[in-house]
Amino acid sequence: MRTVPAEDGCPETSGPGRDAAAHAAREVIELLEVLWNRGRDMTSPAPVSSSQLRVLYILERDQPINLRTLGEVLGSAPSSVSRMCDRLDALGFIERSPSSASRRELELRLSSRGDSYLKDLRERREAALLDVISAMPPAERAALATGLSGFRLAVEDTEPKGRAAGDGRARSAGSA
Repeated sequence: MRTVPAEDGCPETSGPGRDAAAHAAREVIELLEVLWNRGRDMTSPAPVSSSQLRVLYILERDQPINLRTLGEVLGSAPSSVSRMCDRLDALGFIERSPSSASRRELELRLSSRGDSYLKDLRERREAALLDVISAMPPAERAALATGLSGFRLAVEDTEPKGRAAGDGRARSAGSA
């Protein structure tokens, strides 16, 4: 079990500090889901599931990528990844092309329509979040910024060793 620092800086695996952190995490998740869905509802003529959205984000960051590597990044079975990509291809959000590394593989890329979808989705989400943050008193906005900065540092501290965010681990379509 991973330990969490208690208020005095000593690691804590259970107890009131852990319970409070779990409660705060649930509240943040629920609030973000509400905000993201508000932004998505304003955007999407062709909505995608959260799993499909994750594929679009991965393709945007790591393209080109092959199905096997995408499955590894997602932790999903090849058949599930293939079906998800079939749906995204049918929506025109991704493109498949023969791999330059192997004739037996296909490379996946985000299409211009998929790129536009992500840009529009981000703009809508940012607008929804900006509306909420703008309604906060300045002191609470400052506290939010401080808390998010601490959150980012904690995320970086808990990253598995040897794998930083956006490290390009799934970049090469030929590495699969």
